Parts: sequence; C-alpha cells; structure tokens
Amino acid sequence: MHSPTRRQFLVYAGAGAAALTLPRWLQAAEKMWPGYKPNVILILTDDQGYGDLACTGNPVIKTPNIDRFYGEAVRFTDFHVSPTCSPTRASLMTGRHEFKSGVTHTILERERMSLKATTFPQLLKAAGYATGIFGKWHLGDEADRRPDKRGFDETFIHGAGGIGQTYAGSCGDAPGNKYFDPVILHNGVFEKTQGYCTDVFFAQASKWIEEKKGKQPFFAEITPNAPHGPLVCPEQYEKMYADKVDANVAKFYGMITNIDENVGRLVAKLKEWAIEKDTLVIFMTDNGSATGSRVFNAGMRGAKGSAHNGGTRVPAFWRWPGTLQPGDRGQLAAHLDIFPTLAELAGAAIPDEVRARLDGFSLVPVLADAKASWPDRYLVTHVGRWARGKAADSQYANCSIRRGPYLMVSRGGPNAWDLYDLKSDPGQAKDIAAQHPDVVKELAAIYDKWWAEVLPCLENEDAVGPAVNPFKELYWKQYGGPGPNNAPLTPQRLQGDGPVRDGGPGGERRLPDGPPPEGR
Repeated sequence: MHSPTRRQFLVYAGAGAAALTLPRWLQAAEKMWPGYKPNVILILTDDQGYGDLACTGNPVIKTPNIDRFYGEAVRFTDFHVSPTCSPTRASLMTGRHEFKSGVTHTILERERMSLKATTFPQLLKAAGYATGIFGKWHLGDEADRRPDKRGFDETFIHGAGGIGQTYAGSCGDAPGNKYFDPVILHNGVFEKTQGYCTDVFFAQASKWIEEKKGKQPFFAEITPNAPHGPLVCPEQYEKMYADKVDANVAKFYGMITNIDENVGRLVAKLKEWAIEKDTLVIFMTDNGSATGSRVFNAGMRGAKGSAHNGGTRVPAFWRWPGTLQPGDRGQLAAHLDIFPTLAELAGAAIPDEVRARLDGFSLVPVLADAKASWPDRYLVTHVGRWARGKAADSQYANCSIRRGPYLMVSRGGPNAWDLYDLKSDPGQAKDIAAQHPDVVKELAAIYDKWWAEVLPCLENEDAVGPAVNPFKELYWKQYGGPGPNNAPLTPQRLQGDGPVRDGGPGGERRLPDGPPPEGR
C-alpha cells in the first residue's frame, strides 16, 4: 500500500458521496495534506536514552503516562539523532547534519548554529503559526543567536547547555542558577520562577498553549534540561528508586518520572481544552542515555557521546488521536526528517534553495501508512568534540555511517572500519567487515565524500567568544547587582569557569574534548 496522490483523494471523496467509506489510513493521510495545519507540540528531553522508559523494556523505571502515550502513538523503532545535545538540536532545527550549520561541540562557541541556517519554526511562523520554546535552546546565547531570532515568537529559556552551567566565552547560564526556582529568560527579560525546573517549563508551555488555542495553529517546543546533570530532582521521585539502583541512577530515573507526570498533565489538558484531535504531540530525546545505560540499554552498544547505535537511537512517539493509527514504523528515520515533515503538515513553503540542501525526508507517507515506500538512505554520525584547530585531522575520529541494516564504525583511520549487521546482531558483538569488503568500500566512499562536503562548513572552529557570558551580562544589567539569585559580579564570574569535569561550579557533569568512555 502506498500513499495516495491528491487526485486519488478526490476520486475517493467523489465515491464517498455514493456511500463509499474511506479506509481509515486514507482518512488519516487526507488530514495530513498541506493546509490542514495541526497544532504541534514537540517534547525533547535531555540525555534520556531509548532504554530509559518502561514501554521500551526498562524493568525498573516507572513511566505510566508515557507508556500510555506510547500505546496511542506511531512509534519509530529505528529513529536516530546526534550523539550529544547541541548537534541534535541543530539538525532538528535545520533538517541538515549539524556540521553543515557549524555545530561540532556543545561549548567553546562550537555550539552556535550558523546565522545562515534556515529553521523550520521560521517557516511555520510564515505559514501563520504561533511558535514557542520552553526550556533548553543550546544553539547560541548571544542576542542574535537566541530563539527569538530563529523563528520563535515566545521564548522561555535558560542559557548554555544546562541550568547553572558556565563556560568561558558565550556559553553560560544566569549566574547562581539552580534546578529549583531558576531565573529564566522570558522574551528577553529574566524572571525568577518558583518550583522545580521541569515543572516550570511544562507549566509555562501549558499557559501559553491555553492562550493560543483556537486563535491560530501553534508549535510548542518543550525542552526540559532534565534528566541532564546535575542529577537533581524533588526528593519524592528519588526515593522511588533508592533501594533499586545506585544513587545517581535513582536521581536520573526520578527526573524522568517527574517528566512523565508532566507529560500526563499536558495530555490531560489537551483533552480538557478539546484540542486533542487537532494536536500532534511528538515525544523524543536528544541522544543516548547519559546515566541509565548501565542498568538497561535495550541490548544496544554505546550511550551518549558514542557513534555506536546506543549513542544515537532514541524513542520517537507521534500521537495524533483520530488521525494517526498507533503502531510501529521500522523505517530508518532521524531528527533530520522533522523539518520537512512539519513543514508539509503545516502547509509551509520551503524555499527551493533550502529544500535543495535538506538531508531529511518527510515522514508524512510513513505516518499515514506503515508500508509506504522509503528512501534507501544513509546517516552519518560524528561525535565531533575534537581539540581546537584539529578539525581537519579528525575525519575518522569517533564516527560511523549507517545504511540499511549495516552500521560501520571507525577505529580511527581511513582503512580501519568495523562493520555490524544490526538486524542479526543488534548488540554489535561481531565485526563482519572481513566478510563484506564490498559494503565497507561502498560506505567508506560515501563517508569520504560527505566529509569533503562538510569540512568547509565548520565556521565556528576558530571563533572567539565574548569576555562575559551574554546571559550573565544581561542578568547584571537588568538587576543592577546580585539579583534574585544573590550572585554578585566577581572576576571569576566575568571570565567564566572554563571547561571542567564532574562536580564543577555549576554542578554540571561536563564532557572534556573527546567523547566519554563507552557506556557512560
């Protein structure tokens, strides 16, 4: 069964007048034609992996609301993102590999998305959507790089890659920020909030959605910084797991259970407001698990910061009651596909020059029909994070390429590749490169061509950041002093704390140059 053409829809519609009932899948696809303009909510959690949900097999964690959501959704079972935070967000926003927008790291100015990039919220806004983001942005903290300049009407964000995180240069949050009662930048003005950060982001998003519903279609991106470190959550959630897993995992799982409750409240509100059937809600995460993989990783190898399957495969559940028939989709899909998919659903015009540069494909045919044809695509993963000035020397460092069932992972050199068949060996236990030299040769050639294309796009490699974090500068200017976080200006805060390891001044578990050990 293939997706129908517009002409076929009209034929079916005419026959319907003669008492022909449309197939359910065809009714769904009709509503997904450009111009229907559903509301869209994208929930993107931070550092939660595929195995960090009960519905994907985790035997410890409690996520009843997301489990119910899973049962009511289209579920992509082979959906991939980038291996760390900013890269995933850049690819999601642009429909292109993150390197093509200059994003090769999460700090050091290399998290800044190119000002030349076009984002899908810009297109949705042009198509009549209200657009809002609530939580983590992590694609540039300077004024010209914040989400209000990249297609969002409403912005409610923290700075850097996490609440309280600070690095020298442009990447840093408001000084003295914590997970409880954080100061949040709301449409360019800091506000002192009350409550736990995840609760705050979902509550603000719900308030905005309630204001917009019925007036115009909306796109809300809810991006909590949880369960990213520091591992802090309300005590009652941590206690749920204290006798089942180690202390850090207990906090990590507690943060996810708190997210789960917020997802449940949001879905209940959509029902209460009678907009549930007009609203597509997407739940996904931004990379492999940062903390939970040592307890359960769905049989995969690798975690956050890895080019193996466990570093990039994430949950992706698409719920749209009355339109999408719940079920699995096994097509090789990715964050790159969200741009063209949402543009198509919204009836948003993609300029020809932008469309020509997209790496993603619209998922609309697959959402409507599990058996729809799908491109024989490849996906390249590169962890990046090389030392300053070493981009050209890092072609084969921490990278992989996926096509069909095959995942080929570099051992660090031009002729050093391991090959795995994920269909027969999902845990990547057996290297079969020697048995399939033709596959290795083909994928290596594709990879080398890709690298030659992206290398000239790495515009941030020599960037020099400002002397003071932009969020800190704005904070002290607005409050004229220590402000509600009681954070006086000091020489150390002016300079930033610099890259540090676990237990740094902001409590952030920060990654040094290069990926973390596999499984971390």
